[in-house]
Amino acid sequence: MNWLSVARLFLFGARDIWFVVGIPIYFYSVLSDGTEEGNRTAFFIIGSFMAAWIILYGLIQGLAPKILKASTRSEEALILDARRWALVLSVIPGVLTCAALMADGASIWLTAALILGLLGFGAVFAVNSSLHSYLILSFTRAERVSMDVGFYYMANAGGRLLGTVLSGASYEFGGLGLLLGTATLFILLSAVAAGRLQVGG
Repeated sequence: MNWLSVARLFLFGARDIWFVVGIPIYFYSVLSDGTEEGNRTAFFIIGSFMAAWIILYGLIQGLAPKILKASTRSEEALILDARRWALVLSVIPGVLTCAALMADGASIWLTAALILGLLGFGAVFAVNSSLHSYLILSFTRAERVSMDVGFYYMANAGGRLLGTVLSGASYEFGGLGLLLGTATLFILLSAVAAGRLQVGG
């Protein structure tokens, strides 16, 4: 239970590290020419991207039980999947970190790579999130379900708070490279925590 909560903390921290501050600011710098009209256009495009990301996340999360074949597989197999899916997820911001470090500032190709990569991140992230939620219910017992699930979602909220703070700080001090690199590190820490899970919680 504790390790799953740690995995959840770092998973959602990783998402909010790029989602909350850094990527919107980067997109704004690329899309706005500084005029009032340009600011409105950038606001609309960035908002549309964020909305599309959330919709995609919701759709994939709804399909996650079928993707994972959760109804026909053992708890042990799903526990192993928690680490595997986190490692798969870490590849996406890892590649985007390399792209950001190779790019000479904001560019069209980097922006296109970020859009495609972060949409892919959303799909894989949704499977990770759904798998965690399945496991928390699998681990908990009826007499303590409120406490266990409450603690788990407290870790979720803590990760989002930490991610929000690091989103602004990492982008301010290291730009896009540090932002995405920090997100990658958080996912790897989530994978480490998921690797400590055992049958029965």
